[in-house]
Amino acid sequence: MITIFSHVFAITGMELRRVASQFVVKASGAVLHQLLDRLLEDGVLKDEERYSIRKEMLTRASKARRLIDCVIKKGHTASKKLIDHLQKIDPVLHHELGLTSAQPGMSVRPTPFVPIVEVFSKTERRRKKNKKENEQVYPVTQTSLRNRVALLITNVKFSENLIIRRGAEKDEENMEKLLSNLGYEVVKYTNLTGKAIDEALIEFTKHPKLKQTDSVFVVIMSHGQLGKILGVDWKEDKPDEFPIDNIFKHLGSKGCPALIDKPKVIIIEACRGERGGRVLVSDSPNTADYFSPPGDLEANKFQHLPLEKDFICLFSDMPEIIFFRQNRESFIENIVNVFRTKSYQKDISQLFEEVVHSFTHTGFLGRPQMPAIIRCTLIKHFYPLTGIRYVASC
Repeated sequence: MITIFSHVFAITGMELRRVASQFVVKASGAVLHQLLDRLLEDGVLKDEERYSIRKEMLTRASKARRLIDCVIKKGHTASKKLIDHLQKIDPVLHHELGLTSAQPGMSVRPTPFVPIVEVFSKTERRRKKNKKENEQVYPVTQTSLRNRVALLITNVKFSENLIIRRGAEKDEENMEKLLSNLGYEVVKYTNLTGKAIDEALIEFTKHPKLKQTDSVFVVIMSHGQLGKILGVDWKEDKPDEFPIDNIFKHLGSKGCPALIDKPKVIIIEACRGERGGRVLVSDSPNTADYFSPPGDLEANKFQHLPLEKDFICLFSDMPEIIFFRQNRESFIENIVNVFRTKSYQKDISQLFEEVVHSFTHTGFLGRPQMPAIIRCTLIKHFYPLTGIRYVASC
């Protein structure tokens, strides 16, 4: 019997080594987080090991590599537990890797592919019992998680003598890691003109993954004016601008049918650079006034759907110099910190509210520069990270 046990466990350890490279490529951030939690509960990982792997500065691939290397070093029992948990958390990936989950003493055979409908049968029974609750949550499936995609545009250097957006590269890096950890493939652009920003958005609406994704993030960071984002060729006598309304136009029901009924999360940092003590745009009494929603949000002729639906936008036009004078965290750093600590329990609206609330303690209370949640047309709750629990909880 000992020989059989050793043989099975040896095969398990070899299996994990065999699929290590593919695991690193294919395991999503959401799957990695769940594996870390379950392996900690099993005693396979220690607190410090989980913390080391979940470090913010690590990319998704680096986390996956550290996790699988750590588990393999712990032996066959630890390897088997990871494989078993992966089968429950992401049966599609488990099948694609060709893994097995045999019990000691049983013959080791490839795990047959089980249709997702069968894999999630327990979840479906639970969902029927909580139908009302689940109807209020945007659906997330294993397939949609694997097709998540986000657009990230960062303008740092401008041709005119505008203030350089100090720290913008770090913000871009942190935002890219956050989106990757949430399971999104990041389409990234740097230093675009206003026209190029518009073209990048239009191109994004044609991305092949949009048909199967459950959501998208669009993040744009640049200088800004009233209702506009400045392109890198902006000059006082020759404006180079991108209308923020175009984001909602291009991603709306008519501009992007693939995203109908799916949450579209917009984050805009249109910070106002300062030159010689002069702010590029004057303060508005209400940040929400920067945007006037389309005059008619009524149904149009396009499949009788609202032009603007399932959006939420977090907007900041803070003069960036404030952060450096007062040693404050940047707008993006606040977002990353909130998502890192709260995304397991809160939906996107609550997460954005946490970000806004974080500025009420930094001297901006009552100021028009405070971040604002605008043009929210979500009709359900959207959980960027924990939405998977409604689909694959075991």
